[in-house]
Amino acid sequence: MIAGSEWRAFSKAPAVLMKYRDIEEVWTAVDRYISDLLVPSDEALDAALHSSAEAGMPAIAVSPSQGKFLMFLAQTLGARKILEIGTLGGYSAIWLARGLADGGRLITLEADAKHAKVARSNIARAGLAHVVDVRLGRALDTLPQLESDEPFDLIFIDADKPSYPEYLEWAIRLSRGGSLIVADNVVRNGAVIDKASSDPNVQGVRRFNDLLAAETRVTATAMQTVGSKGYDGFAIARRL
Repeated sequence: MIAGSEWRAFSKAPAVLMKYRDIEEVWTAVDRYISDLLVPSDEALDAALHSSAEAGMPAIAVSPSQGKFLMFLAQTLGARKILEIGTLGGYSAIWLARGLADGGRLITLEADAKHAKVARSNIARAGLAHVVDVRLGRALDTLPQLESDEPFDLIFIDADKPSYPEYLEWAIRLSRGGSLIVADNVVRNGAVIDKASSDPNVQGVRRFNDLLAAETRVTATAMQTVGSKGYDGFAIARRL
């Protein structure tokens, strides 16, 4: 917890922020302000979050503002084919599918049968079952089945972190020049800078970042994020 005097000296924050117990409460409050202002309540998305919580899923879906950002990326690309690795309850899949160009299709991969069932229901409720294909199975087993397909315009990676290096290799293999590859959770509350970390999630992300930096077939960057989901970040790569 950051005491009021420490917080004021550290950040020169306005007095209105002194009511919050710590900086994460500030992040959450600002996230709520942004969502209330720019990402109004949406029945299908709210229902997806609710049903996911009711099913006992962890609250690790992207935030509303992050979901809308993913939709904007898809729209900007004019994406006709999107691949998502890690479906969870289908929240981000709904955002991504709403960004598809006419006639487009999204394939989302999920290893957990319970998650896949909930996601299919949420996606159907959102009226997107005709453009979203939820495929059940370990991603490293289902990704090879996509090699014969046309390349994907946008690939979103948000699954088990130890497998991120392999997911990056597949994303490059399944994309084309101009495609975007987006990976979530690449900062890990700052732990990503700890090369001695014993956390397999941190080490998976570190290997992913190292591969991304060395890969000559992409140009990439990463951004730190704060908000209701805590302190983390996205990596974004453009396929050359």
